[in-house]
Amino acid sequence: MTETRAIREKRLRMRSMRRGIREMDMILTAFAGANLPDMDEAALDLYDALLGENDQDLYQWVTGQVAPPARFAPLVTRIAGTYGPDRA
Repeated sequence: MTETRAIREKRLRMRSMRRGIREMDMILTAFAGANLPDMDEAALDLYDALLGENDQDLYQWVTGQVAPPARFAPLVTRIAGTYGPDRA
């Protein structure tokens, strides 16, 4: 069975707000709410893959402590630039 766009967005929003680090909950929830509806399928695939990463790694990437893997770099830069700890 194929996941509809609406169900996929809902699942990604839930995964964004149920992380392990409160700061990442807030950052990713804000990002998902503002951006998921406008993302194409490839962007949703990448965001879905990003959500599969360890929260400690995500936090270090978003805060600029550690460079993210190249495949996630543009997405992490977008998240950090708008919703990162200096912005939230």
